[in-house]
Amino acid sequence: MQTKALKIGTRASPLALAQAHETRDRLMAAHGLSEDAFEIVPLTTTGDQILDKPLSEVGGKGLFTKELEDALFDGRIDIAVHSSKDMATVLPDGLEATVFLPREDVRDTFIGKLAPSIAELPHGATVGSSSLRRQSLIRRMRPDLNVIIFRGNVQTRLRKLDEGIAAGTLLAYAGLRRLGLTHIITDLMPLDMFPPAPGQGAIGIEFRSADRAIREMLSAIHDAPTGHALTCERAYLRALDGSCRTPIAGHAVVDGDRLFFKGIILSLDGQEAHEVEREGKVSDAEAIGRAAGEDVRGRAGPKFFEAWG
Repeated sequence: MQTKALKIGTRASPLALAQAHETRDRLMAAHGLSEDAFEIVPLTTTGDQILDKPLSEVGGKGLFTKELEDALFDGRIDIAVHSSKDMATVLPDGLEATVFLPREDVRDTFIGKLAPSIAELPHGATVGSSSLRRQSLIRRMRPDLNVIIFRGNVQTRLRKLDEGIAAGTLLAYAGLRRLGLTHIITDLMPLDMFPPAPGQGAIGIEFRSADRAIREMLSAIHDAPTGHALTCERAYLRALDGSCRTPIAGHAVVDGDRLFFKGIILSLDGQEAHEVEREGKVSDAEAIGRAAGEDVRGRAGPKFFEAWG
C-alpha cells in the first residue's frame, strides 16, 4: 500500500501543469486513490528561462527535460510528465519513458490576427513560430512570408500576437484543447500539408527503470496504440539524429495490428523536401520507424544535412 505521496514532476507552464493534472487524475481513477496521494512538483527548466534565442542555438530539446531528469535521479520526484515531442530520443542511463497517455489530436492550428489562414495572409506578413518544422512548412506554403522566432509558453506567444509582433502563429491543437483555448483557433492545418512533429499530442511519463512499483502503477494508464506510434516516431527521429535543430515531421497511425507511418524532412527554407511512407505490424514499430529514417536520410544525401548545421 502506498504510504507517501507520489511526486509528479512537471514544468511550471500552464500547459505542463494541465498535463501533470491529467496524469494524476488518470492514476487516481485507475487505482482508486484520493488527490492527497499525489504531489505535483513544478520545476523551471533551462528551456523555460531562455526566451530570446532559438533552441537550436542553445542546446535543443534537453533544455526542457534536464532539470526534471536530475530531480528523478536525486529522488525529489518519482515520475516526470513531458510533452513527448520535447523528449530527446536517447534518455540518460537509468531512466525510461515507456508509458504514454491516449494521444490527442496531432494537428497544428493557426491563430491569425490579420487573416484567418496562412493562405489568406497579405504578402510579406509576419508569422511567428519557435519550431523549425513549422517555420519550414510555412515557407514551403508561402515563401513570401516573413517568419520569425516566437519563443515562450502558449500564453506568452498569444501575448506577443496581441502586441502585434506577428500577424499569426501556430500552436498544437492538443495543447489548446488541454488549456480550454480552442475558441482562439482561426484555422486547423491539414495533415497532408502540415504534418506534425514526432510525438506531438502525446503525454509521455519518464521514471527510474529500477523502480518496479512505479512501473507497475503506471502500467494501468498506459495506452498501447499511442505507445506503438511513439516507438515508431522516436525510432524515425533517432535514425535522423533529429532534434530542435532540424525540420522533421513524422506521424504513425495504429489500426488494429497494423501501423502506418508518414514522414518528411525539409530544408530550412522549405523549398526542398523528402518524404517517406512505411507500414507493417505494430510489433515491428521500432524497425518501421528506423527503416523510414534511414531511407529518407539516404535519399536526401549528406549535403542536405550539412545545410542544417
